[in-house]
Order: sequence, then C-alpha cells, then structure tokens
Amino acid sequence: MSDKSDVIVIGAGPAGYVAAIRCAQLGLKTLCVDNWLNQQGKPSLGGTCLNVGCIPSKALLQSSEMFEQANKQFSEHGIKLSSVELDLAQMMARKNRVVSELTQGIAALLKMNRVQAISGTARLLADRVVEVTGADGEKQKYAASNVIIASGSSSVELAAAPLTDNLIVDSSGALAFEEVPERLGVIGGGVIGLELGSVWRRLGSEVVILEAQDEFLALADQQLAMEAKRTFKKQGLDIRLNARLLDSEIIDGKQVRVTYQDEKGDHHETFDKLIVAVGRKPNSDHVFDEEVDLLLDERCFIHVDEYCETSQPGVYAIGDVVRGPMLAHKGSEEGMMVAERIAGQQAEMNYDLVPSVIYTHPEIAWVGKTEQQLKASGENYSVGSFPFVASGRAKAQGDTTGMVKILAHAETDRVLGVHIMGAHASELIAQAVIAMQLGSSSEDLALTVFAHPSLSEALHEAALAVDNRAIHIAPKRK
Repeated sequence: MSDKSDVIVIGAGPAGYVAAIRCAQLGLKTLCVDNWLNQQGKPSLGGTCLNVGCIPSKALLQSSEMFEQANKQFSEHGIKLSSVELDLAQMMARKNRVVSELTQGIAALLKMNRVQAISGTARLLADRVVEVTGADGEKQKYAASNVIIASGSSSVELAAAPLTDNLIVDSSGALAFEEVPERLGVIGGGVIGLELGSVWRRLGSEVVILEAQDEFLALADQQLAMEAKRTFKKQGLDIRLNARLLDSEIIDGKQVRVTYQDEKGDHHETFDKLIVAVGRKPNSDHVFDEEVDLLLDERCFIHVDEYCETSQPGVYAIGDVVRGPMLAHKGSEEGMMVAERIAGQQAEMNYDLVPSVIYTHPEIAWVGKTEQQLKASGENYSVGSFPFVASGRAKAQGDTTGMVKILAHAETDRVLGVHIMGAHASELIAQAVIAMQLGSSSEDLALTVFAHPSLSEALHEAALAVDNRAIHIAPKRK
C-alpha cells in the first residue's frame, strides 16, 4: 500500500476532477482515480460529460445548426451558396477533436496542480482504503483520510428496447452515427432526447420522439414548454406524448420496428435507428465494498447530508451519484464545497439556484420556481414577461423566437424564478442566477442599466413588466 493521502477522489468527471483540483489548491495531498478509456484504449479524463455527453453533443448541435443555417437562412442575409453538402465524417472528426483537446486539458490541469491521476477501476474498502484495478487486472491499494465518490451515472436501459451495436443505441451511440438515418426514432422527450433529435433532424433525418409522459417538459415552466413544443413541431420534430414503448424488433438486421401504446391504442413504427434516451441512473453499484455499509436510497443514490457527507465519516459523494439534478455544474460546485469543507472551511451550496438548460434551438433555460410550483404552494406572485420578437438585437439577428419570464413575490418583490426561451438562453440565465443569489428584487433588475442593443435587454424589460412598466411592448390591460 502506498503512503496515505489526504484525499482520494473516485471519478474524474466534472464533479471529481474539480474536487481533486480544489483539494490540491488547498494544500491536500490528492489522488484521482478514473477508469475511462478512449477508443484507442488510453485514459481519457472528464467522465461522461466530456467524453460522450455534454461536450460532444454541444459540438454536434453547433455544427448541425450551422448546416441548417447555410441551407435555409443564409439567403435572407444576402449570402447565396450554389450548394451545401454535408461531410458527416468531418463533422464527427471535429467533435472528436474538441473532446480530445478538452480531456487532455484536464490531464494537464491535474498535473499542474500536483494531483496524482491513476487509471483504473476504484472500489472503496473499509477504513477509507481504495482498491484500484488496472486495465491489466493488477490491483493496488491506496489509503486516505478522506474519500470523495464521484462515480457519475449511466444511461437507463429498457427491456423493451435492448441496445444493439448500431441499430438501437443510447445517447453515446447517437453521437457516433456514421451516416444520417433516413428515419430516426427517439424514446424519451426530455433534455437528451430533444437535443439528439434536434441534431439529426437538422442533418436530414425524419425524427419521431415517443414520450411516455402526458406533459411535455414537466420540470420546465409550462408556458414556455408549450411554446417550445409548438416551435419544435414547426421545425419538423414529431413529438408524441403519452406514448409508452411496448416492444421493439430488429427487421432483417437493418431496421427497428417498435410497438407503442397511447390513449388510442397500440401503434407500430419502423425506424432506421432508435435512440433510447429515458434518463440516467447513478453508478453506485460496485463502487464500494459491502462492509463499508454506505446508505442508498430507493433509487440507488448514495445518501448524503446537506454537505455531501455519507453515512461514513470522512467519506463524501458528489455529482450524479447523489440526490439532486444530474447536471455537470451542480456536481462541480459540490466538488468545490466538499474540498473546502475537508480543508476546514465553512463552504455551502445553494441548491435552490442551480440553473437548468436545454441546448435545442431555441435554447430553454430556467432557475428557481416555475409558475405551476408557485400556484401549487399558494404563494402570491407577480409575472413580467418580454418576447424576443420585440428585441432589436434579436430582430437584427433574425432569431426572435421565445421570451423572458420573471416571477417575483407579490409583496416583497424578491425574484422567485426566471425562465428564458430563445437564442443564447444558456448565457442569459446566468444574469438571473447572480441576481437571485444576491437576493435581488425585480425592481433591482429594472434599475440596472443593460447595453443596447443586446438580448440581455429582454431581462430588463421583463423586470419592468412585473410592474407593467415595460417600454417596448404594449402595457397589460387592467
């Protein structure tokens, strides 16, 4: 067994590598163990997010959006092209290059911060000893005063649609198609299903999304969700709600025939590819020995307190493997908090202000309470909204779909929630998060000077609209 460390981090995704770097910054001797290998069989840090999740999907979303713009929108700007051709191999090569550069960057960051990176599969034993099994099967044990479990999550599989090598795939497989499917089925109409469906729809696929729930984007504000659904349908996404998958069948090794059920009965559809995107599950199995006796909840998340400490002193768990939204930025902030608490600081995290983003076009982003949540709780609130169609910058960009919506407490005027659908919503939502973190009122936002012309002005106008003072839209009728 090697010399005892201060901290061992299990997993090098956005939660794990951030925790490891912050621990090292605070003077703690830190090891980070990760088992991800790339297609060449070499260690590749960054977890699901960087290797087959957030980053490659955003690379393809960007490339596919540019392809669609060149095909359909450039002419409006006076840019005429004789022809537009898709080079999918080059698009995938660019995506892979982006992933490679970022994963190598994380390796460099760990090295610069003197974090010892170890490649292998980690298993927590008693007394905060971590056993690491290398790719060659050789085992090595490491001891630490503290252990942080950041083992991430994996795609949920369906018995009705078992994965195949290339016809029925999960989100990872959907990022590596070698040709554009003529007809693509997507099981699941959540964030992952919508983003992947959008990529391949832009590149030429006929996309059908089957969502078992009867409500579209139930976690989002329903006013924006309904507008988003209408927009996606206009774009060509065939979204079918209350559609529960019953069975799938491979036909001649070339297509997938699915059977699903809705309120009208059973239906059949045939696809060239089928993506299963019904959510993710925590990687809590095999990450610790039975004698460690960590508590799990009914969904197999590792039980932790508000500071991410498990039922065992000195053992922490962060990111997708614990409660809360499975979001990279949430895991990263938990990693920062835990590292600082191990170092003796009184760090905390505000779980009420974790923003959510869907990277479709238009983007959808929100933070805080939705209108349906406020109605259900009986809380008195005021609403201010502003459509991008009234934004000079949005009009100049030729991208006016969507709106900004602010929910404020009726008495105190404290901002309770902000919901944005439109171009660059993922960037705009940060302004709302900062304002809410500082306890701002809608009046505070209304008194803030925003640059003109900018998309950010929509947030300013929505704040003014809370008190019916918006300048660039008609006042509400009283």
